[in-house]
This record gives sequence, structure tokens and C-alpha cells, in this order.
Amino acid sequence: MEHKWREWTQRLQSISEAGFAHAKDTFDRERFEQLALVRADIMKNCRDAGTERISTLFAGESGGATPKVAVRGVVFKEGKLLLVKEIADGKWSLPGGWADIGLSPKEIAVKEIREESGFEVQPIRLLALLDKRLHDHPSAKFDEYILFILCEIIGGEAKGGTETEQVEFFAEDQLPELSKSRNTVQQIRSLFQLLREPDKEVMFD
Repeated sequence: MEHKWREWTQRLQSISEAGFAHAKDTFDRERFEQLALVRADIMKNCRDAGTERISTLFAGESGGATPKVAVRGVVFKEGKLLLVKEIADGKWSLPGGWADIGLSPKEIAVKEIREESGFEVQPIRLLALLDKRLHDHPSAKFDEYILFILCEIIGGEAKGGTETEQVEFFAEDQLPELSKSRNTVQQIRSLFQLLREPDKEVMFD
């Protein structure tokens, strides 16, 4: 078994080093760095991990497919909502993205808002948990749940990131063209409603 661990970790090392050397953006470099860390962790622990233990660890991982999860950060300032302009389609959305392994929803909201808008925030509470299928989004290849997390600015300054080119705050009656694959007009209006009624219960499908 040990020779297989060595073979696998050597392959992981080769992939991570080559990937990092040719990475085109920050996100690719982060992923290959994570791969290198996983490889190092495997090497550190593999000698204590027998075949029976490995089988037990992964026995419960077979099962049906589940929805993907996205996290969107909701930040208000003087009654206006923070939106970022996506480079991918030139339209606007709440800062956010796919949930990352190893990070909590709060941590993802903080990370995505920092990377896409430049602001440092403190998560306050969950505003909504919605099933993308039940809203006016374009059809997608997979099911998706979206978590909308209210956050408060505690630092930083407005600046775009590797996936965003503009950062602005918008009033409810002056919304720009939204990126419908990420958020809809009705969802944004519901968030403004929650701003006006802070005691309103969490929205969920």
C-alpha cells in the first residue's frame, strides 16, 4: 500500500508544481497551492493509515448527487446595496461564489466580498436560503442552493478583483442590469424589503 501512496503523492506534486508555474490567475494559483498542501498532508499521515482505516473513512462517501451551494454577501450602506460588475458578462451581482471546501458560509461571504469588492466585512445573519430552480434564473446544468448573508463593512475600500471590474452601491429604484445567473431583480427587491423589516424571518424555499 505504501508504494501506492508514494506514487499518488508524487503525481500530486507534479501536477501542483506544473499548475502553479503556468497558472493564469490568482484563483488557479490558490487551487494548486491547496493541492500541494493536500499532498504534504497525505505524505505526513499515510504511514499511519492502513487499508482498513482508509476503506472506513470513504465508505460513507457513495450516495446520490446533491445540489451545489453558492454564497452571496449582502451589504447595505446608507440604504443602498453593494453590487459588483462581473467581467464574465458585464452585468451586476451581489459579491459571492461557490462554497469552498473547508470554509464555513460566514467565512466564504467574507472571502468573496473581500476578493470581489475590496471591503472587509463582519457577517451578521442569514437572510435567505433559496433554491435556484424556483426563481427566474436561466436554466443550469445542476441544481443550486443560494445563501444570502447580511454583512457589515468594517474596513477596506472599493476596488475590483480578478472577476469584477466595478464596485458600486445602488438604490432600489436605480438598479443596473443584473447578472441573472447569479441574482434576480425579485431577489434584490426582497433583500431591500428585509432591510426595511429587519425582524422579518429568514426567507427559504
